[in-house]
Amino acid sequence: MNELLRNCAKQTCEARPASRRRVAMPVALFALLALVLAGALRTTDANGQARSSVNANSRTLSAMEVRSQAQQPAPEIRPAPQGAMVSSEVDQYVAEQMHEQRIPGLSLAVVLDGRIIKQKGYGFANLEDRAPVTPDTIFESGSVGKQFTATAVMMLVEEGKIGLEDKITKYFPDAPSSWSDITIRELLSHQSGIANYTDGTMDFRKDYTEDELLKLAEGLPLDFPPGTDWSYSNTGFVVLGILIHKVSGEFYGDFLHQRVFAPLGMKTRIISESDIIPNRSAGYKLVKGQSKNQDWVSPSLNTTADGSLYFTTGDLAKWDAALYTTQLLKQSSLDEMWTIQKYQAGPNAGKPNKGHYGFGWEINSMNGHKLIEHGGAWQGFTTMICRYVDDKLTVIVLTNLDSAHSNPEIIAHQVAGFYIPALKPPPPPKPIADTEPQLTQHFRDVLAQIAAGHTDLSQFSDKQQKKLTPDMQKAIQNFLTDRGTLDKLELLSRKEEEGDRVYTYRAHFEFGAPLSLIFRLTGDGKIDGLGIEP
Repeated sequence: MNELLRNCAKQTCEARPASRRRVAMPVALFALLALVLAGALRTTDANGQARSSVNANSRTLSAMEVRSQAQQPAPEIRPAPQGAMVSSEVDQYVAEQMHEQRIPGLSLAVVLDGRIIKQKGYGFANLEDRAPVTPDTIFESGSVGKQFTATAVMMLVEEGKIGLEDKITKYFPDAPSSWSDITIRELLSHQSGIANYTDGTMDFRKDYTEDELLKLAEGLPLDFPPGTDWSYSNTGFVVLGILIHKVSGEFYGDFLHQRVFAPLGMKTRIISESDIIPNRSAGYKLVKGQSKNQDWVSPSLNTTADGSLYFTTGDLAKWDAALYTTQLLKQSSLDEMWTIQKYQAGPNAGKPNKGHYGFGWEINSMNGHKLIEHGGAWQGFTTMICRYVDDKLTVIVLTNLDSAHSNPEIIAHQVAGFYIPALKPPPPPKPIADTEPQLTQHFRDVLAQIAAGHTDLSQFSDKQQKKLTPDMQKAIQNFLTDRGTLDKLELLSRKEEEGDRVYTYRAHFEFGAPLSLIFRLTGDGKIDGLGIEP
């Protein structure tokens, strides 16, 4: 998939964002809140926090908070310091974050001006065998895989086999009439309205054919008219993978191998739990503080185009280098992928989408420096690639812990600041005066009800009531109970957005680091979004 559900998965709270910002519901929960109860968040997909200092006891800053503070004119770019001192500081910081987040294993790569200046493994790839992480350790991609799917689509666009403004029904004529206005552009940018299949609508232990996956997608009601809104949809990228197969005649994984992975010398491939794959790491989740093996899913669901790849940090370094060239795509195609796509219809037509999303990438900035990034989460893995293109710096972080507990985005953002201080994330915001304490108490009560298994759906908007299936409620309940008692809520911001009120809190639970909670209220006081970011 920010990439919790398969995004509360496979992004990103990643979901599969994360940001896959895919995350299967049993595997990751927190993408669930960010994606399923979307509206308050942009992913992912969903994507995490940044850290204000290397002190392990210091507060972490959510990605949403970072974006709100970092949209400033770019300061003068300072040279990246070199040498053992910076490398040692990064090692210390990573070790502290792994301890705080309880990450078993992590792989890091830092690329500057096309050269890997740091590549290192930390911790364990496999807790049972005590196998260490090395630069050759293989991790699952989650929604970082979406950028490869988007690249494959753009290759077919350049060949004239697909048009970005083509209606999806041109390729799937038996699709429901509700799909008649969905374009390829809207699928690529999560504006199709197609609901997220990770929202409790799929049996993750069942094998599906492509035809069955398409039928499942076609049977989901649209969340909104195509082109009028933004909502992270793993389903949309599953459909794109099927489209690639239909148009090219090749399974999308084979297409990528021939057109991307092999030419770049990447070892990246589709997930297979049956094949013998050297250096493969194991994915883990935390259950009440204890490490457990990832949940099993059917083999076919580990082959879909929303994020089902194996790769290493070295593979992504090669990928990053190619993106600074036109080896794979024309520059105009790359520019299109890295442009925040605008709404195509509705009252916000012509405005950039609220997800800051291009095609398979999120487009953000850090202190005025352009940042093209994406996260992923799936089956006990979380991933992040951050490309500071103005600075020619890329940071890649891969972990083998579920997205409910690990957040590689805050690590990647902070590591970038070690090498180029101008990229250091801003300090965490200070709490503001809470002039509506009764509302804060209401939010506390809602969370307590969910944690106790007694969700009062009447407190949510009609749209969110439909998303809060019994499975979804159970997933949120498990996440909250795993965190223990909610000790304190600190109000960080209150703003008006599209007619709603959005409240962001820093939540201190009994266990784990503080989280950011984002509540979105409609004009009549109904909860229309509940977001949780680590």
